[in-house]
Amino acid sequence: MRRVLTALTTLTTLSAFVLTGSPARADTPQPGTPAYLTRDLANIAASYGRETGPGGQLANPDYLPALVTATTSLYATQLLHQLATPNRPVISAGQLVPGWNIGNPLRAGWNGTRGISQQISFLNRYGALLRGTVYAPKPGARDPYTGATLHGPYPGVVITPGSIQGSEGMYVWLAEDLAERGYVVMTYDVQGQGTSETLPHTTGGTLPFCNLFAAPVDGNMLGCPGVPFQQIANFTTGTEDALDWFLSSGNPYGNQLDRSPDLQSVTPGRTTRIAIIGHSLGAAAVSEVQGTDPRVEAVVALDKLATNSGSGSLVGGKDGPANIPVVPALAIQSEYFLTPVPYVATGGSGLVPSATPKGPDPMRERRTGFDGWAAKGVDSMLIVPRASTHLEYTDIPYVLPASRYGQDLTSVYVQLWLEKYLKHVDDTAQLLGTRFTYLEPRGKGVWAPVSLDRSTGLSFYYCSAYDFHDGSTELRDPDIAHVGGCTP
Repeated sequence: MRRVLTALTTLTTLSAFVLTGSPARADTPQPGTPAYLTRDLANIAASYGRETGPGGQLANPDYLPALVTATTSLYATQLLHQLATPNRPVISAGQLVPGWNIGNPLRAGWNGTRGISQQISFLNRYGALLRGTVYAPKPGARDPYTGATLHGPYPGVVITPGSIQGSEGMYVWLAEDLAERGYVVMTYDVQGQGTSETLPHTTGGTLPFCNLFAAPVDGNMLGCPGVPFQQIANFTTGTEDALDWFLSSGNPYGNQLDRSPDLQSVTPGRTTRIAIIGHSLGAAAVSEVQGTDPRVEAVVALDKLATNSGSGSLVGGKDGPANIPVVPALAIQSEYFLTPVPYVATGGSGLVPSATPKGPDPMRERRTGFDGWAAKGVDSMLIVPRASTHLEYTDIPYVLPASRYGQDLTSVYVQLWLEKYLKHVDDTAQLLGTRFTYLEPRGKGVWAPVSLDRSTGLSFYYCSAYDFHDGSTELRDPDIAHVGGCTP
């Protein structure tokens, strides 16, 4: 990535970015004016860009045939897995709805050409069977951005899905992007979602058993661990159990993991070269786990990083302990929730918006987690892609809104963040760069470069920011995109 991104070149230059606040651009229209309304309507339209934009799902003639082929094959495979394990019932949207777990069908053919992957399964602490996939670099492969030959062992990454029936297939894009750049990556379905088992085996037997009236354990809402699926306990224990398995002898690519102590870690006591990434309620979960699990060296939260398990999360995210910022955190957060709304209704929560006649609060996305990390002096960065929705980070065909390039921009920043904090490549300059290149799947085995511009890729409503250190130099900017109103 370093050779294809336009960026600043020295820490001397970087020090010029230590700002106390950035004014809004002079051409910014004011709320209530025709220009502001026109811009807002264009932003709402752009939030459907994944479907309607240039090269998007509706415009790419290869998308539908690839979707049909992948759906038919995967649905049959899932049914066969269920028939082979009748004592492990899967009652979920991912199991029952064709196409739910497909992800981006244009990525077909990645395995064996750009990287390697293998489906896996393991028992969680309650005896439920969880399913997932592990991804790794192809032996002898070259980095698709730099051309450099990849050499193991590699850092590791575990990705926890979002709630409301998020499934691992929706996050293949990020797992593959990281694996082909030199990481071993695991995706998995939490209990009750995707193709993972719905009920626990609390008696230790082969048949599921659930006692709703037993005393709750591990923060579960009921005495039946893992039920309902929509609770943060599923995602925190899921992350921990996935880490346990990822570092065990069961991992088919475990011999490629770099298990040497990381003496360059910026966090005392965190030396395992492992990052955790989560989306939605999974983001709330990894925000919590990073503070307590010594195996975690970096964290990425996809809508949203949280200073406590309830901040910015969905239903069921308010029963965990307060989070303590410990490891470097990258927060990628969105302008809209599941459905874009006009600028006069951007307050409140995603589920229940409230009136904002003066326009969106530019500090909204900073308060959920980034400001807490910065206040603790822990390296952190907040990126808000323009016209982005909560579904930006999940590959879903046709029906749900997401911007055209938000996922691309997200992948670029995640790659750069992990390169800096797991591989310790001096990529501070790249993180503060203004132009990026991303390799995007187009179908039929073709990946094509996309040019991304920070000035047009970041939200003009909400602050994007960073606060981190390079040696004795503190680098901070509370308003990367010059939104205005973003106080230090």
